[in-house]
Amino acid sequence: MGWKVRIVDAGGTADGRRRAVADAVAAGPDGLVICGSDAHELEPALREASPRLPPVVGWHAGPRPGAIAGTSVAMNVTTDPIAVARTTALAAVAQSSGKAGVVVFTDSRFAIATAKAQAMAEVIRQCSGCTLLEVRDVAISESAARMPAVTRELLAAHGSRWTHALAINDIYFDYAVPVLIEAALPNRAISLLSAGDGSASAFMRIRAGTYQTGTVAEPLNLQGWQVIDELNRLFAGQAVSGFVAPVHLVSGQNVGSDGGSRFVYDPENGYRDIYLRIWNRR
Repeated sequence: MGWKVRIVDAGGTADGRRRAVADAVAAGPDGLVICGSDAHELEPALREASPRLPPVVGWHAGPRPGAIAGTSVAMNVTTDPIAVARTTALAAVAQSSGKAGVVVFTDSRFAIATAKAQAMAEVIRQCSGCTLLEVRDVAISESAARMPAVTRELLAAHGSRWTHALAINDIYFDYAVPVLIEAALPNRAISLLSAGDGSASAFMRIRAGTYQTGTVAEPLNLQGWQVIDELNRLFAGQAVSGFVAPVHLVSGQNVGSDGGSRFVYDPENGYRDIYLRIWNRR
């Protein structure tokens, strides 16, 4: 697009997010993109930094796609988190023939994570033969430090009753799997399913059959292009597109398609060419 881009890293802390907002707004940008931070949490800092803000687009900045009421975000780019969560939980129900013993991992600091966790828990509660063992709140930024001990604790507490782990992000499993291997747990003893992410490590685990059986992967590249498109529309005084990417469950059966050979979910639907035509770049 020929735009100049600056990335401000908030470091995963509340203080870091406030500093990042002040730093970003002080630079006088033509547009702002909020990535992976709660728009409602950031709104006071944005308003304190400047009463007149440029167009703001979010990526995973709230619990729903679209404009975020009460904030400056004109369009939040994300898949439908409730549909993502329900798909993930229903996969566990189907895999277990309605007998899953489930632990849900979430990060209550973020509205989108809380919404996903609640939706997953509700699906499991509605399954008469399933058991919701617990919902465990572990900050994503602390997953490396906390998940090994948490996993050992859950194994000790629930034993063979724990058959499925549902998480709001694949990163929890990066640090749980080494403990499962250390405990000599057979791959079929527990199934790991993630409600949104689609990291390279998740693709590798699914392809290898190492505990993780699914991830409802976000089309990250497509969403990045969509963020630019939404900003471009706002710069031109047009309405946002409102496009919401459909839910896509990556499993052992389809892990090799739509970018899977590169360990990423990247829809093979020609979206790049479509956006380039919209922008008169082709």
